[in-house]
Amino acid sequence: MKLRLLPHPLLTPALTVIWLLLVNSLSFGHLLLGLLLGWLIPIFTLRFWPDRVRVHKPLTLLRFVLVLLYDILVANLGVAWLILRGPRRVQPGFVEVPLALRSELGISLLANTISLTPGTVSAWLSPDRATLVVHALDVDDPEALVATIKHRYETPLQEVFEPC
Repeated sequence: MKLRLLPHPLLTPALTVIWLLLVNSLSFGHLLLGLLLGWLIPIFTLRFWPDRVRVHKPLTLLRFVLVLLYDILVANLGVAWLILRGPRRVQPGFVEVPLALRSELGISLLANTISLTPGTVSAWLSPDRATLVVHALDVDDPEALVATIKHRYETPLQEVFEPC
């Protein structure tokens, strides 16, 4: 296997930012350590990546990240409101989301995106990878939840990671 100097160019800055967020510091030392980790982790994990990651629409990826951050904030407020209202009004449930995504990376990112959003968690992926079961803390309308997941998360991930 050929060793590349920067095997995953998008992963390096992402890991650096994650490191800076974890240590909650913008000092030069932490920035340097974050860059070092962001460079070394992709090199040491290169053999675990089956294919090279290709981003087909970087602006769509940026929009996806912004939408996700917004949704995390709104979902945090929604879960807090559910807690304040009391458990009698909560309607938890499992919802099956049929997947159009086919790439392993896309499905993994979708499942993790759902789990990152408070109030929802990815519970199970069917063996044929055609259905993702999601548990939601409050499900008034299962079809609306499926439509939201497909529109806000799955479609952008499909545009970014799967060629047309």
